[in-house]
Amino acid sequence: MRVPRSITLAALAAVTVPLAGCGGGATADRGRPSGGSGSPAASASAQAAAREAWIPGYVARMSLEEKVGQLFVPSFAGTDEAEAMIRRYHVGGLIYFPNNLGGGPAGTARRSNALQKASKLPLLIGVDEEQGLVTRTPFVTRFPGNMALGATGRPEDARVAAQVTGTELRAVGINQNYAPVADVNVDPANPVIGVRSFGSDPAAVARMLTAAIDGYRSAGVAATAKHFPGHGDTDTDSHTGLPVITHTRAEWERLDMPPFKAAVDAGVDAVMSAHIVVPGLDQSGDPATLSRAVLTGLLRERLGHQGLIVTDSLRMAGAREKYGDAATPVRAINAGADQLLMPPRLSTAYRAVLRAARSGEIPRRRLDDAVGRILRLKERRGLFRGTAADPARAEAVVGAAGHRAVARRVAEHAITLVRDDRGLLPLKGRTVHVSGPRSGALATALRAQGVGIAASPDRADVAVLTTLDAGAATATRIRALGGRPVVVAALGRPYDLDHAARAAATLAAYSSGPAAVAALAKVMAGTVKPTGRLPVRAGGQRPGHSLSY
Repeated sequence: MRVPRSITLAALAAVTVPLAGCGGGATADRGRPSGGSGSPAASASAQAAAREAWIPGYVARMSLEEKVGQLFVPSFAGTDEAEAMIRRYHVGGLIYFPNNLGGGPAGTARRSNALQKASKLPLLIGVDEEQGLVTRTPFVTRFPGNMALGATGRPEDARVAAQVTGTELRAVGINQNYAPVADVNVDPANPVIGVRSFGSDPAAVARMLTAAIDGYRSAGVAATAKHFPGHGDTDTDSHTGLPVITHTRAEWERLDMPPFKAAVDAGVDAVMSAHIVVPGLDQSGDPATLSRAVLTGLLRERLGHQGLIVTDSLRMAGAREKYGDAATPVRAINAGADQLLMPPRLSTAYRAVLRAARSGEIPRRRLDDAVGRILRLKERRGLFRGTAADPARAEAVVGAAGHRAVARRVAEHAITLVRDDRGLLPLKGRTVHVSGPRSGALATALRAQGVGIAASPDRADVAVLTTLDAGAATATRIRALGGRPVVVAALGRPYDLDHAARAAATLAAYSSGPAAVAALAKVMAGTVKPTGRLPVRAGGQRPGHSLSY
């Protein structure tokens, strides 16, 4: 079967590169019967049901080994290893990391094509591309992360950022993104979420989240809302430990649930579980990834999620430390997970799940349900109608001038003026000394906007200090600049501004990426007016606070 796919950004006048989607690859006889697409006059839901009607029968004919393989999404060192996993374990997906994204867009497109060609069923090829702090794809157009998007207060910015990112991912053969983050960051000391969150207001996070999901969907990429039931209020990193979140059920319903409920209502393709313990939701002491009460009871039955449930990486300590590498994937499937992401040793996990399926420890109905959901997602994202990526198109689409212009606009919308006690801003016409992380890039950008740059603080009218998650050290660095008035710009967590009381003015950029630094310079110089609003409490101000010129 071969059909063209169209992924466009027609609504964006600034996106000038044609975004006609990947041509369909040679996918004949990959399990989906020909035809069955429904009458042109049928409703969209009837057409979708018709397109998926073949799946139960196909699942019934699959071998047990093939069914178990579909559950796994391992990482891989190189194409040869990935192809061996496909042949031996029938894996349903693979996840890219920077080490196997060499060769730029064209090389990645060719690699994706080779992986798809090696598989009997189309693969869900994924990546963890949140933008901002967590980025795995070295060549895509760089956007500031979720907290910057939250600061814009514009769901359309979240939608278009996801659409651009998704379009570039799909152009290189990536069809699932383990993003966006749905967590509500209510703990400034949270070591793992922070600026990965849209903010601390559940309703605002929900609005931005659903817009991002829509953007990915329009690009033909499966979005994954994470980390259920909510990772925003913890001081422990689940990569290295097992966090315990003490929210009561009522607090969970008020703080953590709304974005996930909104994502489910929006038809999100997948939801990722968190390796966290929430006694208010399940008193077993098991992490949510292994909790039937959380995954099936809350996510499936209470919220009504019909898409995939995918585990966070099974390499993380929060998933492994209680039951070990063999029992953990079995427990995750029985809890309600469908995709098992990045087992530490694929052979160990695969054999454990296969044994459990043969013995009945994993009921056949549970296994078939998981496999059916995986195949339905592949059908909905058009993978049975073609997976081939065009290397030449990938080179043209990724990093297109129109995409970079969108990133610049989004970054400018995010810059937040938090305080300006002495009316120091804008800086045009003054001489400033810039120090701190990314100070060279900011100084260059300020100079381009007509701001004079001094080599030392004692030759400047104003000292500009950038911070990047400096915390309490921010205050010390301000004092070290002597008697000059200081402007502090937080390039990471805006919580640094809680320690900037001695500064005369403060701003938040939420990102240290090139687009954010360039936008910050324009705002500081007065070329662009600040329009961002704090998405969290910071610098002594409540969420929603903003100043302008």
